[in-house]
Amino acid sequence: MKYEIPGTNMTYSSDNEAFSMFRPMIQITGGLSLSQVCAITGLQASTIQNWVKRGYAPRPIKKKYQERHLARILLISSLRDCMNIEEIGELMKLINGDTEDESDDIISESKLYDYFCRCINNLDTNLQDEEIENVITDVLKNEEQTVKQKLIYALKVMVYAYILGKCLKQINENLNLLKN
Repeated sequence: MKYEIPGTNMTYSSDNEAFSMFRPMIQITGGLSLSQVCAITGLQASTIQNWVKRGYAPRPIKKKYQERHLARILLISSLRDCMNIEEIGELMKLINGDTEDESDDIISESKLYDYFCRCINNLDTNLQDEEIENVITDVLKNEEQTVKQKLIYALKVMVYAYILGKCLKQINENLNLLKN
């Protein structure tokens, strides 16, 4: 089965670790250029440079992004839709300390990213979407056909917003536990 690699628009087979797709590119080229990282992530160069400047991602070595650089950028990119950059930075700091100092890391960035991808892939988000749509369609079974599709979209937005709110609450509770 193919899965989307979080933080990118690429896919990979669940049989492999997600980050294993990038290792050969990094090894062959001695590191990725900023334009290559942008191509992989779909991010603007200025966004990545800003993250580096603000200390959320490690500085490239001689303008080359290594495994730890790319993995951190992919993690940030994956989380930025639901967390602000300061929260992501704090989370990463709680796990691996200073971005420029590998000696305080409790896990490699690429391994953390692979664990994250495995967790995401073990949650069947497509099934959840189908379940939500089935529930909404059932709730609206007696509604007029002329407004039904619009109501389906509106209710999906509302349901997902509610779920996201619950998830954000869990995020904050777990961040507090991690800090203690």
